[in-house]
Amino acid sequence: MWLCMVYNETDTSVDFQLCQDFGLILSVFSLIYLLVCFPLGLCYNVLLVVVNLSNKVSMTMPDVYFVNMAIAGLVLNLVAPVELLSSTFTRWHAWEYNNEVYITLLILFNISSLVIMYSTTLLSLDYYIERALPRTYMSSVYNTKHVCGFIWGGAVLTSFSSLLFYVCNHISTKMVECSKMQNKEAADAIMMFIGYVVPAVAVLYAFVLILRIRKESTPLDQDSARLDPSIHRLLLASVCVQFVLWTPYYMTLLVHTVAGAPGYISNAHYLPTYYFLRCVSKLLAFSSSFAMPLMYRQMNKNFSNKLQRLLRRLHCRDQSCSHERSTVQQVVT
Repeated sequence: MWLCMVYNETDTSVDFQLCQDFGLILSVFSLIYLLVCFPLGLCYNVLLVVVNLSNKVSMTMPDVYFVNMAIAGLVLNLVAPVELLSSTFTRWHAWEYNNEVYITLLILFNISSLVIMYSTTLLSLDYYIERALPRTYMSSVYNTKHVCGFIWGGAVLTSFSSLLFYVCNHISTKMVECSKMQNKEAADAIMMFIGYVVPAVAVLYAFVLILRIRKESTPLDQDSARLDPSIHRLLLASVCVQFVLWTPYYMTLLVHTVAGAPGYISNAHYLPTYYFLRCVSKLLAFSSSFAMPLMYRQMNKNFSNKLQRLLRRLHCRDQSCSHERSTVQQVVT
């Protein structure tokens, strides 16, 4: 890895052999991800989006959020191979990229992370609304689609403030405006607070409300308008998986924010360990792009039926398909 060579030249106190070992382990993990996780994530995310969008009539509120997360997962699928085939992650790198490419990849990664975390958060809150007020349509599919649009817009706007810090951190200090903003720790602090702390608090609040509703026995518990009970298990699993996979990445941002730039760490012996953990945490974050659609495929009872209807429509023509569409509409109504 290029990092070992840089610090071996600048600081002889670095344990070069340890860095080499970390580089080999990281290279193996990266190749395993590219060979196994990347194609699985790409296929399942595309399948999740296509199957649900081809069955819009039967989509529910959770389906819309999972489609939103699948689209964000596809963006991560685009970013992952570019980063994992660089010298940062593997010894057998295919290319090097400049600062412009680095900033572009960082923007896409941050937007995807915000969309995934806030989709998970709002899914928890809307699930509580659906459980507490099943006939208000506040968490309807129509409203959820608009909410998902606002999630993407908010993620782009939120990433813009961090983008300013990252851009100014990579360009010449001759620009007075940027010389005052060359603080990557501030950008990491913004992402840490908005991308992790706020969703974590909101999810915790939503789960407290959901547990309170589940303890209360009311006549509405027999309401047919309620969501399928399996959605609760899918919600719980998705929240746990997302936070398990994304927490290490945000913890590295916290460490970078609190301790400052790694170059200012007094003991250079910890540098290889820090960068190794940072790269592993990013690999775990990339893993959410295949873990989520795979879990949705296994735990959503309606997905198999939607997939079968899609396959039948692909093999049929106008006459047969018209009968299929009428059948679907009857089931939904």
